[in-house]
Amino acid sequence: MLAFETDCHIFSGCGFEAPGLHSFLFKPIATVGGFEFNKPMLLALLTTVVVVVFFWVAFGKAKVVPGKVQMIGEAGYDFVRRGIVYEALGKKQGEKYVPLMVSLFFFVWIMNLWSIIPIAQFPVTSIIAFPVVLALIVYVLWMYLTFSKHGFIGGLKNITGYDKSLGPVLPLAMFIEFFSNVLVRPFTHAVRLFANMFAGHLLILMFTIASWYLLNGIGIAYAGVSFVLTIVMTAFELFIQAVQAYVFVLLATNYVQGALAEPH
Repeated sequence: MLAFETDCHIFSGCGFEAPGLHSFLFKPIATVGGFEFNKPMLLALLTTVVVVVFFWVAFGKAKVVPGKVQMIGEAGYDFVRRGIVYEALGKKQGEKYVPLMVSLFFFVWIMNLWSIIPIAQFPVTSIIAFPVVLALIVYVLWMYLTFSKHGFIGGLKNITGYDKSLGPVLPLAMFIEFFSNVLVRPFTHAVRLFANMFAGHLLILMFTIASWYLLNGIGIAYAGVSFVLTIVMTAFELFIQAVQAYVFVLLATNYVQGALAEPH
């Protein structure tokens, strides 16, 4: 149990219980067919519902003169389409990948956004399994496009960065490139999102718990400072949540661009 959930305060004889890995563990809220269903899973499911319902309402009966919801939907869709996909792939080549990238962007963003939503107050992507699955989707797409575009030999050359002009260092360069693309790339793609959300949530928890813990005697002055920092960190986290969704989709689009690029 966390310190802010008890009567534990400074000078009351109990120590400060800092947040840690236990803050990311949740008891099952239901068991279906032997499968345990917990809070992060519920939030991920709600994220799917929110994204689907929002775009269904926005574009289900699209009008020439858009209403407020359609206008917001078009702005978000166009941001990903023009600001990310078209920039990397161009309009003609990139159009077919826009729906996937828009879905990924809003799915990641909403899962991040739960961190500052009352009651939920937890970023789903701070659980490593969720970014890993999303990164694997992009990885499988990248592999498929690479080999379907260039064939088996051409795909291997693409993955290993084959360039005969490198001469004697070519084998070493190919090994490094293969290791980087096949093993490191999907790992960093997932961990970048996970680590930022994990650290951000931990910081917000730290200052929130500290604000409660310091509410006693002279500690109240320090509690005020901690509370202000909680607000500042929450505002900063809002920015980071959007940035991480942008970066995740930007990298995904760049991977697709690399798979489709013509060999030099």
